[in-house]
Amino acid sequence: MIARIFGLSFVVTIITLVVAYLYMGWTGLALCAILGILEVSLSFDNAVINATILERMTAFWQRMFLTVGVLIAVFGMRLLFPLLIVWITGGLDPAEALRLATNPPPDGQSHFADGRPSYETILTEAHPQIAAFGGMFLLMLFLNFVLTDREPKWLTWLEHPLAKIGKLEQLPVVLAALSLVLAAEYLAADGIRSTVLIAGILGIVTYITVDGLSSLFMSDGPDDQPAADGAAEVGAGESAVGRRGPTPVTKAAGKAGFFLFLYLEVLDASFSFDGVIGAFAITSDPIIIALGLGFIGAMFVRSITIYLVRKGTLSEYRYLEHGAHWAIGALAVILLLGVEYEIDEIVTGLVGVAFIGASLASSIRANRRDAQRKSPSSVNA
Repeated sequence: MIARIFGLSFVVTIITLVVAYLYMGWTGLALCAILGILEVSLSFDNAVINATILERMTAFWQRMFLTVGVLIAVFGMRLLFPLLIVWITGGLDPAEALRLATNPPPDGQSHFADGRPSYETILTEAHPQIAAFGGMFLLMLFLNFVLTDREPKWLTWLEHPLAKIGKLEQLPVVLAALSLVLAAEYLAADGIRSTVLIAGILGIVTYITVDGLSSLFMSDGPDDQPAADGAAEVGAGESAVGRRGPTPVTKAAGKAGFFLFLYLEVLDASFSFDGVIGAFAITSDPIIIALGLGFIGAMFVRSITIYLVRKGTLSEYRYLEHGAHWAIGALAVILLLGVEYEIDEIVTGLVGVAFIGASLASSIRANRRDAQRKSPSSVNA
């Protein structure tokens, strides 16, 4: 199973490294490998969240995620999206934006001799708006998870009261909007306050729209297909984590599958925003960034996602999804702080690893306790 799931990713990685070598020699190969490793190591929480959504989809939509979704992630988010940002914010046509990207000013300067800003400078200046959009989308995802009463609970001392106050209608939207207003007021510079607000509102609207449409078609059912694999039943707003034993399942097909697929792509985009900006700390070449983050990083993140689904890891380690969502909450806060402050990508990754590692350790301890209760010695005692 490992060879079948990860085989294509290894093949693509080898080809990508060869292309990077032909493009920029050994320097290009090294930079590409570093970016790929960073993307994979810092995106495990992304893979966990993707897996919770992907297991609600049919095999067809899972294949779409691994094929069409990869093309969107590689060419759309890691190559075309930065060019689009430079095109819009810099007032440049697409050809000029590409020329600017592939011909940076000498000696790593931020401006050309004629005063024009570099590709990296334009993209960095657009970071507050990008961070506001991605931060609000991820914050909505986090709030909708922690403010919903679900079992099992991981941080019970905190998740119990959050679930109680979560009974208030539209509380996630209220809290997200309040966070956006505070970020725009106290973190955004005077000249970009309105654009940060607009970008953040668009992030909230995008989440509500895509999540609402996928939930609508999941609950309506003419397009849903019963699956024969005996997996846990998962509704539009439910998680498969913590369920045990074979039960009937309805997986998203048709329109529901399409909107879940769209939801996954927007989610991946929100995760990748900061990574694309942070990659400029390593290299400003958009081709190397697309090769390292996209062809290597995005491919392996998707393979890890599929592995988690096929292996049933989320059901086996019951708190893993919780840890991933708390990591997302931390990432959302970091993105909002990034409107004003520059926070190293390594810090973001370490926070995510800490939550994922803690939830994994808690899951292992819980499984051991369950095994001890069910053991013959404990029964006889």
